[in-house]
Formats: sequence, structure tokens, C-alpha cells
Amino acid sequence: MKKLILTTTALALTAGMALADTVRLGTEGAYPPYNFINDAGQVDGFERELGDELCKRASLTCEWVTNEWDSIIPNLVSGNYDAIIAGMSITDERKEKIDFTQPYTLPDPSAYVALSADVDLTNAVIAAQANTIQASFVAAAGAQLVEFATADEALAAVVNGEADAVLADKASLVDQVTSNDQLVFLEKEELIGGGIGMGLRKSDAELRGQFDAAIQSMKDDGTLNALITKWEIGATF
Repeated sequence: MKKLILTTTALALTAGMALADTVRLGTEGAYPPYNFINDAGQVDGFERELGDELCKRASLTCEWVTNEWDSIIPNLVSGNYDAIIAGMSITDERKEKIDFTQPYTLPDPSAYVALSADVDLTNAVIAAQANTIQASFVAAAGAQLVEFATADEALAAVVNGEADAVLADKASLVDQVTSNDQLVFLEKEELIGGGIGMGLRKSDAELRGQFDAAIQSMKDDGTLNALITKWEIGATF
């Protein structure tokens, strides 16, 4: 699913957090249906429900923190929160900086959205959110890439004529395409990334283990699949 890490000079914390303290969950709050801010100003979405249930099963007191995507890993490493739960795909590059739980979603196809189904992707200008697996994929393919700070800005670039198509997680595009009759999905899709997991500091192995066990328990009793289906995230386990 989404997002490649920004290089950071922040140093990892040398000691694990005290698990008796409140665990702060960091999310972007701008990537529906995974996470977004609702009309009441609260974090909402698939990952809000998931995170609350994981904390309950792990007997942890948790609170939510929002952070812009570009600095979400550096601010985890520097201690501004204790775990990332923000539609973050597990990648080898990210694992050089942080640890991950087991995945709580399977890889979701990345889809192209454009104003016309006739867009020729071989010559197109393609928009993507900066520092995502989609942006990396487009750049590696040698296509013309334009990057934007948020997923909404990348999609708006298509509507405004700044780009011919946008590439993003398909689940994040469905509502936008459904509500805007100018936009269409292209037939071509890309399978990028290895599923989404929670990101944690390498020093917090105990906390990672608690969340791993909670994720596994939700897989075992079917509640994780029920959430995935409810929020139309993608394939179930």
C-alpha cells in the first residue's frame, strides 16, 4: 500500500518506551478510508477502528496523534508518538529505519485515475503523493512524475489538467471517482508493496510484540476481515 520513507537525520531512541504509559498512535488523518478527520474533528476510518480494538486487546491505553505524511517516520523515531498506523506499506527501505508488525492488510492494487479512459500511460504525466510507493514506482519506470504533498492534491492535479493521471491505492480512490463523474479508472493496475503494518521504533520490541499478538487474534476470530469488508479496503485474509 502506501509510502516510501524520507531520509532522516533523527536518531533512534536508545530505550524502549515504558509500556505502562499511554501509547500514542500516529496517523496522517488525510487518507480515507484508512484514516481521516471526521466532522467532529476526530480521527476516523478503518485504522481508527482497528487501532482502538488493538489497544483494547493488548490492554493498552492509547491516544491518537496526527502528523503530516512527509515527516511521519522521522517523528516516530524522535519520539513524538510510539507507533504509526497510517496506511504504510511494509518495505525493505523502511525496515532499515523502523520495525513493523505483521501486516493487517494484504497488498492493495494501485490504480490509475484520469479524465479519459483513452490516456496513453507510456507518454502521460502521472501524479502521485510524494514519498509513496506509487511515486517510486512511476519514477523507476521512467515516466513523467509530478509529486504532491497530499493524495488530494495529486488527484486535483488531474482535474485541473496539471497531470494526465494519478496513481494511488485503489481503495483510496473509489469514493473520489464515484462522486466525480469526470474521473474514470483506467484498466491498468499495479501491485506494489507487501501489505500494510504498524511501524514502531526498533527499540520497542515489546510493544511491537503486543500489537503483533493483537493483530493475530483479530485475524483468528474474523474481526479483522469484518473491518476490511466494512471499510472496503481490499482482499480479506
